Amino acid sequence: MNQYNDQIETKLIHRQISDGELKTGAVNVPIYLSSTFHQSSFDEFGPFDYSRSGNPTRQVLEQKIAELERGTKGFAFSSGMAAISSAFMLLSTGDHVLITEDVYGGTYRFITNILTKFGIEHTFVDMTDLNAIEQAIRPNTKVIYMETPSNPCLRITDIETVVKLSKANNCLTFLDNTFMTPFFQNPLELGVDVVLHSATKFLSGHSDILAGLAVTKDEELGERLGYIQNSFGAILGVQDSYQLIQGIKTLGIRLKQSSDSAQLIANYLNNHPFVEEVFYPGLPFHPGRDIHQKQARGFGAVLSFRLPNREAAKAFVEHVRIPVFAVSLGAVESILSYPTTMSHAAMPKEERERRGITDGLLRLSVGLEHVDDLIRDLDQALQKARRIHTPAF
Repeated sequence: MNQYNDQIETKLIHRQISDGELKTGAVNVPIYLSSTFHQSSFDEFGPFDYSRSGNPTRQVLEQKIAELERGTKGFAFSSGMAAISSAFMLLSTGDHVLITEDVYGGTYRFITNILTKFGIEHTFVDMTDLNAIEQAIRPNTKVIYMETPSNPCLRITDIETVVKLSKANNCLTFLDNTFMTPFFQNPLELGVDVVLHSATKFLSGHSDILAGLAVTKDEELGERLGYIQNSFGAILGVQDSYQLIQGIKTLGIRLKQSSDSAQLIANYLNNHPFVEEVFYPGLPFHPGRDIHQKQARGFGAVLSFRLPNREAAKAFVEHVRIPVFAVSLGAVESILSYPTTMSHAAMPKEERERRGITDGLLRLSVGLEHVDDLIRDLDQALQKARRIHTPAF
């Protein structure tokens, strides 16, 4: 842990240097392309023996995310879903989990189609409603799983209150912190047991790798998760670990600019007559904004907005120029997504619509392009979509 109490912008860039790097003066962590490690003693092995169990490059990344999230143990996985799935393997047959209704489609798929095969029960609940959470807790509830802000409608969960409910009922709490990252939000400091990331997104920031991260506050829980990581073997490769370390170094400046731009874009969209609704915690009327400001230090770079229907969304996507139309988020380039067929395609239509994921909903992850160019591009695409949707316009 950092003994100098440096600010997070400094922590993102600097790390503890190993003895080997002190000798060479290398600024960057070496990439240890070795699957196995020579043991100099018959009776005592060194800190590394096989790269599934541990690798010096991956270890630097895992120590870094643990430091940033103010936890004790960090773990790097081959994808965000590998991290989430491994965390759920802490459960046993007969256990029950509470899941926020507004959950990433891949997590929904894992909960409904995979966990059920192991006899693990689940209940989806509106986590903006604390009474609903309390009423949904059962004697066999072992985990309460949060996303805040949620994907894609950015609903806000009161982390500290859910943690209190969880502890009163002897449950663990998991939280997907992908949208906020440790730069804006530190759930472990609020009592959460396991914080999870799709590091493919903002932590990497360049649409070039798949990666997942998990951090625990409790040492014993970390040992259990580490055993699962080693057993399942869905670890992050060495070169991807190196790239992620490099991406994390610029997280602060990237997220600051993207979030500032997202605020301006959300304000613009909120005032556009063709846009029916905008979801962004930085808007003064956003439900849960006060709670979000209490538990986070920024509003993030992701927003969603609703157009009248699928045809309007299709016309908008076909005329927008700058954002790439793609799955994923959190990159230097702005990414426009259609949750119905992308992030939440695994969710049945009736379940999507019940959660507000209608056929006119679009999600925008704001990148590093000049915000004036982005707004000008969104404006021309909205005008063209409006003309197509309402020919008399």
